[in-house]
Amino acid sequence: MDAVDRTLINELQDGIPVAERPFQGIANELGMTEQAVVERLQGLVDAGVLSRFGPLYNAERLGGAVTLAAMAVPEARFNDVVELVNGYPEVAHNYAREHVLNMWFVLSTEREERIEEVLDDIRRRTDLAVYNMPRQREFYIGLRLAV
Repeated sequence: MDAVDRTLINELQDGIPVAERPFQGIANELGMTEQAVVERLQGLVDAGVLSRFGPLYNAERLGGAVTLAAMAVPEARFNDVVELVNGYPEVAHNYAREHVLNMWFVLSTEREERIEEVLDDIRRRTDLAVYNMPRQREFYIGLRLAV
């Protein structure tokens, strides 16, 4: 990543405007062309620097559901289970933790009952326990990571 990529990522953490040409507005702010912004973003996705690029929806306000789930995955199986879990389109993100529950992931579904369907399928396919930890209260912390 060069300085332009870092500036672009930092700028995008504040959100993308809802506009007919949202990347044009970002390009104008950064003194770039719209095409350059799109190409740099695609390059960051292709290189794996950005794992996902897309909107965040409030699934619950749209009638869906969101939950945090955790698993204790044997180290020897960790990469295989990551691949399986990440294969579900409902998995928003997945990360490793240094804890007995070493895999944590967020599910965002269109229907509330789909949460248990996905978790049950992961349990069945991995033969591992999957702990469902739905949110009790919501806190907005405004996380922004300087890159």
